[in-house]
Amino acid sequence: MTRKPGVSRQFREQQVSNSMQNPYQGFAPRAFWRKAVGELSPFAIGGLWQPKFPVRPQHRIVTAGSCFAQHIGKALKARGYRWLDAEPAPSLMKPEDAQSFNYGIFSFRTGNIYTTRMLRQWMEQAFGAAPVPGEVWQRDGRFFDPMRPAIEPGGFASRAELNAARRATHAAIRRAVEEADLFVFTLGLTESWANRETGLEYASCPGTAAGTYDEGKHVFVNHRPAAIEADLKAALEIMRAANPALRVLLTVSPVPLTATASGGHVLPATTWSKSALRAVAGMVAEDHDFVDYFPSYEIITAPAFRGMFYAPNQRSVIPEGVDFVMRSFFADQEAAFGKAVKAQRRPADRPAGRGKQPWAARRARKAGASTGAIKCEEELLDAFASG
Repeated sequence: MTRKPGVSRQFREQQVSNSMQNPYQGFAPRAFWRKAVGELSPFAIGGLWQPKFPVRPQHRIVTAGSCFAQHIGKALKARGYRWLDAEPAPSLMKPEDAQSFNYGIFSFRTGNIYTTRMLRQWMEQAFGAAPVPGEVWQRDGRFFDPMRPAIEPGGFASRAELNAARRATHAAIRRAVEEADLFVFTLGLTESWANRETGLEYASCPGTAAGTYDEGKHVFVNHRPAAIEADLKAALEIMRAANPALRVLLTVSPVPLTATASGGHVLPATTWSKSALRAVAGMVAEDHDFVDYFPSYEIITAPAFRGMFYAPNQRSVIPEGVDFVMRSFFADQEAAFGKAVKAQRRPADRPAGRGKQPWAARRARKAGASTGAIKCEEELLDAFASG
């Protein structure tokens, strides 16, 4: 039907209503861009998430992944949720030192886990499904873990000290997975670097945070969706075998790449990477009842929000953006399951054999993890920009 000049929207809608019946006529307003987005202020856009399961203050929550996952952990702690710190700082360590040595950043001291391959590696090694790598980087008599080269300022004093720290983190990962009710993982990157011979994937390119780059030994990898999905599912299988009741919440980091090694421009490289991660997160959530996806990525990056949640560098997410994301999180939880009631602390919430080593609401105040700066190894790449 040709639209005539001056024909009102009301008339057009009436014409549609008189036409053939179709499924769209029964959809809620959230299914239509004009009703759910176009006619609303950005701050009025809501209901973006229909959660599969409740997230309550009494639930033991683990966070891991890219830099943005740190924001989620901090927000949960600030609201009194029971964030699990499975590898707390030594009791006599000062809060600023705990932050520097990467305690209280994630639920275990892995540093940022940017890719699903890295997540799979950590889970396989922690649960004995793969051997612990023997590769260690050295510089000026100090030793660095290729899977987390930036967690120990200045490196470890010896290989033995490094290996002991690895064992402690593997034990913390097992404890976290086995005791958690919810595992929150933020997918961050598709680009990575690996050992050509062993396939071991690194947390950062050798020669940046630590190590020495060797073109014959190291290879750039840009994971494709099929590989990302396979690695994520393999990691989930290990976790669910250890804890059949574990639920998983996936998010995708809205933070753009600091740099790309793909050979292209960093802007489309970022879109490629985030699109692949978003697609995989959605597919895995659709395929598993115990996995859900929360759209923090969309809340920050969608055109409807006009880039207002980014700092002037167009990369860092400002506190107001994080707050809006988490307010959306809790609002959608409340809409689906009712208002959460803060739970009383139970003795069983203390990790076995660790005395009063705690869950986060109290531990965070001691370790200073809730107020420290976001730690992001990838940002080191910016120092290598020329010009």
